[in-house]
Amino acid sequence: MKKSSFVALVLGTVSGLLFALGMCMALIPEWNAFKPGAVLGCVGAILGIVTLIVWRRMAGKAPIHLSPRAVLVVLVGIAGALMLGVGMCFCMVWNKLVPGILIGLLGILILFCLIPLTKGLKD
Repeated sequence: MKKSSFVALVLGTVSGLLFALGMCMALIPEWNAFKPGAVLGCVGAILGIVTLIVWRRMAGKAPIHLSPRAVLVVLVGIAGALMLGVGMCFCMVWNKLVPGILIGLLGILILFCLIPLTKGLKD
């Protein structure tokens, strides 16, 4: 394993854990830790961005350039993940199975749209 991959693995794992723990702290009312959870989640998100920058530098890759296509791909990914999550909430939290399944399937279809957006369509 390359050093850049190992560093990205460690930093990515730490940032993911911090982000997940922060979101749990902020969103589970029984824990009563919204403010520290929000701070910890933000630290995890910032560390994730730093991880990406550090990994690209160590791997000798060019910095990421934001193009309209890259922004579109990110927005479609966010929309699909949110729709899938809302569908899961409908099913598991609010006990509305049919709308939850439909919203979740819509989220999955939106996420499937990422394949032609990122890879393109070929003959």
